[in-house]
Amino acid sequence: MKIPFWEETYKVDDIFTFGSEPNNTIMEFENLINKSGNILDVGCGDGKNSLYLAKRGFIHIDAFDLSQNAINKLQILAHKEDININAWVDDLCFFDFKKTYDLIYSFGTLHFVNKDNWHKFIVKAKENTAIGGFHIMQLFTDKVPASPDIAPFAVGLASEEEIKELYHDWNIIKFESYVFEEEHPGVPIHLHASNKIVAQRMK
Repeated sequence: MKIPFWEETYKVDDIFTFGSEPNNTIMEFENLINKSGNILDVGCGDGKNSLYLAKRGFIHIDAFDLSQNAINKLQILAHKEDININAWVDDLCFFDFKKTYDLIYSFGTLHFVNKDNWHKFIVKAKENTAIGGFHIMQLFTDKVPASPDIAPFAVGLASEEEIKELYHDWNIIKFESYVFEEEHPGVPIHLHASNKIVAQRMK
């Protein structure tokens, strides 16, 4: 079975596979989130967004990823920074919510499981979000073909605006559709098509 390229870079503490800077949407909306609220990072990778929020004073951050290498790296980095992030290995297809969250976010992860599974996850995540809480979800779409580095794993590419339909009953604060270039260590520049949504539970 082919191993995704990120498993190797997750083993190296000073290489950030998907960049070291937090996602710009996290920075844009962090002021809306109570710093003592519960936060869930879905498919956290090596944890750049959780690390950023923890450094900014958010104190209840849960983060999970399917990759043991990613979680090991995040735990090492958090220890070096003397910050607390509750990180563990888990599979979003079988994730069992134990609490209600004020913010749930996922960047570049949902499309790695089939559509039925990421749809079901979003439904459960919505049910386990506090009234007034937020979701920030970003996933790749089929507007352009999956790049060769992720094609074997991208089994759940979304249709354009498909994720928007799943939040029809929430207040959609922001929706973006875009194509962007990306480059990773050892992987040439390539294109991804993406949808990103910021939505708030109102009732």
